[in-house]
Parts: sequence; C-alpha cells; structure tokens
Amino acid sequence: MEYAYHRPVLFEETLAALDVQPNGLYVDGTAGGGGHSHAIASRLNGGHLFALDQDPDAIVQATKRLAGLPATVIRSNFRYMDRVLSERGVEAVDGVLLDIGVSSHQLDEPTRGFSYHTDAPLDMRMSQEGPTAADLLRELSEQELADIFFRFGEEKFSRPIARAIVRQRETAPLQTTMELAELIANSVPAAARRDKHPARRVFQALRIAVNAELDCLSEALNIAFDQLKVGGRLAVITFHSLEDRMVKQRFAEFCTGCTCPPSFPVCVCGKEPAGRLVLRKPVEASEQELAENPRSRSAKLRCVEKLRNR
Repeated sequence: MEYAYHRPVLFEETLAALDVQPNGLYVDGTAGGGGHSHAIASRLNGGHLFALDQDPDAIVQATKRLAGLPATVIRSNFRYMDRVLSERGVEAVDGVLLDIGVSSHQLDEPTRGFSYHTDAPLDMRMSQEGPTAADLLRELSEQELADIFFRFGEEKFSRPIARAIVRQRETAPLQTTMELAELIANSVPAAARRDKHPARRVFQALRIAVNAELDCLSEALNIAFDQLKVGGRLAVITFHSLEDRMVKQRFAEFCTGCTCPPSFPVCVCGKEPAGRLVLRKPVEASEQELAENPRSRSAKLRCVEKLRNR
C-alpha cells in the first residue's frame, strides 16, 4: 500500500487493539492521509467512521482516500469530538483512535515550517490558523520562551537559546526555519552539536506551543473515553515522552478502583475501575517497521477499554 501523504505507524497493531466490529461506530481523531481511517472504514458493514482532522490539507487527502466508504470526514480538532458527534446525533461510539503528533506531510512540505532541514517560513500551525511560530518568537518574553523550550522540549540550554532569540529580534525578528536553526546551533556548546541536531528539541517545543498540543490531548483523552460505549476502546499513538506520560497516567486513572487508605479493613469509597488496560505495556514498532519507516522509532501505542460510565 502506498502512503504518499502520510505513512501510518503501528498499523496492524492499532487495528488489533481497536478490535473493529463491522457494525460499530468509530472516530479517528487524527485522520491525516487517511491510512488508519481507510483500514477502519474498510472493515465496516453497517457501521460508520467519523474522520476528524484540523489540517485543511489532511481533509482534502482523507476525503479522497475515504470516498465510497462508510465514513464522514470533518474538519475539527479532536478536543471537540463530543460536539461533532452530538451534532450528528451520535451518543456513543465503539472506538476512538488518536495518532498524536506531526504527520509526514507536515514534516516534508517545506512551506509548513515544521522541519529544520529545509528553509521555510516559521509557521508550524497544524490548523493553518492562528499565531505562527514566528509570532511566538517575536512576542513572548525571554522567560516565556525559555519555559516553553524546557517544558515542551526538555531543552537544557533553553535559557541561552531564549536569550539569543530576544537579542536577535532587537535587530530583526526571526522569520525562517534556517535562521532559527542556525541561531540555536550558535547558542549551545560544541559538544551539544555532535549528537542529534541541536534544533530538534526547540522545534518540537515550538510546535507543541503553537498548536497547544498537550492541552488538546489532555482534554481529548477524557472526552474520548466518555464518548465510548461500555466495551468500547480508546487507542492512542504517541511520539514523545510528554505525550506518552500523559496517556499512561490518564489511562491509569481510568483503571483505578478503590482509593481507600491501605489501613482501612474494608472499602468505604465504593469506587470501581471505569476501564481496563487492553495492552499492559505500550506496543512499539517492530524491527521490520523501523527499517521501512524510521519515523516509527519513537511511536508507542496504548489502549484502554471502557467498563462503565464515570
């Protein structure tokens, strides 16, 4: 199968975790190029898929890919899936998939400004709406920039990089990806330039900040779980530790029962688990997938099944 727009990761593993039923209702909150969406919709007979994405480029591609299948393509951020479903008279679904992060198309299309490998405007907006990365670099304080680089990129040289950005914009604000990448390289010690590209963490942090990715994910996890029918499943693919940590902790909350102190002889809180882990440990890419698609190296799949309403 060809994936000109975006190559989905953990393809078979994700479908197995979702346990797609022919008559089920499903949401792909990150349709992208329609790879996972196409596979889900192709397995439906009497069911329906709602494929969401905030990127207008992805909407065009997914619409083409899902033509003729029992699927509806909708431009929306997955944090609003409850509204999207309510507007279409859907009260609950059998499964939700969230493939978090940036798509192959967004990385490979120079004009989108996600990559430090090609020169392009500092954009990084998945929705192609709202403030750009250049706007943040021009308007935020040195402390705010340093906090973003450290919190979202775990960049240990966040302060000198932020200081250099503020100093640079006194002359001329940064406008392109190569300008920023070069400034970052010149702001860190030589030893930090020998391993991975020194701009990698800052670009990740900026992208997360521009798109409010962690806020969106935090909201979407609760909403997606609540939209499930009892027995329905939520599968999430993450690509860095901040996302995976959030998903792991939230799934643990869904699956936690009694919270009484250990000293209590019997449970008095009456709390029962709302979910159960389908996968005890996250699924990662096989050696074969890593060889075929190096971008799958950091992908982790987690899945939880709903046992009752919260």
